[in-house]
Order: sequence, then C-alpha cells, then structure tokens
Amino acid sequence: MTLNAVVEEAIHLNEDEMARHVIDATKEVFSTMIMMDLEACFPLVESVNTFHCSISGMVGMAGTYTGILAIHCPRSFALKITSNMLGMDVDEVGEDVTDALGEIANMLGGYVKMVLSKGGMDINLSIPTVISGEEYTINAMSDIDCVAVPFTHDEDTFVVSLKLRKE
Repeated sequence: MTLNAVVEEAIHLNEDEMARHVIDATKEVFSTMIMMDLEACFPLVESVNTFHCSISGMVGMAGTYTGILAIHCPRSFALKITSNMLGMDVDEVGEDVTDALGEIANMLGGYVKMVLSKGGMDINLSIPTVISGEEYTINAMSDIDCVAVPFTHDEDTFVVSLKLRKE
C-alpha cells in the first residue's frame, strides 16, 4: 500500500508525510472533540477491506484530487466514541452513532482537504456515508493508492484510511 507516485509528486508529500497528517488530524479530533488520547501505530502494509461487527464513516473527495477518507471501528468502540462526544451513555447503534461517525469522518476529511490544497477551494467533500454490519466489505478505488493507519485507545483498535488519486 502506498500513495500513487503522481499524487506524491503533485502534493509534494511522500507516504510517510501523508500518514503523519492523517495521524495528526485523528489525534487532534479525538483529543478535542471526543476527549480521548490515541496511540498511532505504523501505517499498514496491506489494505483492510473486510470488517466484522464494525461501523465505517466515510467522506468522498472530488476536485483536483479524488479519494475517500474513512474511519473503521468496532461497534463497541463506536459506542464509546459516541458516548464521549455526546457526554451521555450510548448503548445501542442508532442515529447518534451514525451521526457521530459521519461527523468524525467529515472533520478528518476537512483536515486532509486543507493539507492537499491552499484553502481547500479546489476539493469538495461529500456528505458523510456510514455503514455498519456483522460482516461487510468495502471496495473503493485502488487498494494500492492508500494510506491506512491503525490507532489504539486502551484496548480498542480502529483504522483511518485515505485513498487518493490526482485528477
């Protein structure tokens, strides 16, 4: 897994630097909005496409660059995230959880959008999409044009991925 060479050249960032931006964005959003401190692991070598008992929040990017920024987390951790965000106990997956994961994806997408372009004017973000299920597979764009970073909080692990292509 790596960023496309055309993307690296256009944004003047290599995969490690782009991973650092994903890490910084994720840590900042979780620290300020969810009151959770995270540990980032090294970027994954292989893409993760199949999820079990999970929830994924995604935003699409279109413009100078096209892509998808996604957060994939286990259902139990999505409940913790939502509870922290709302300041109340959330014990079932519903509208609160889907709204929270969509908003996190949106915030992360906004951060990446600003990194990729001056002022973010040449890249548009889609409305967040959230999917969940006992088992599902996400196939979007090429798996090789991807930066995926696992994060941990206490015993929980989740992944933030960025698939990107230069138009």
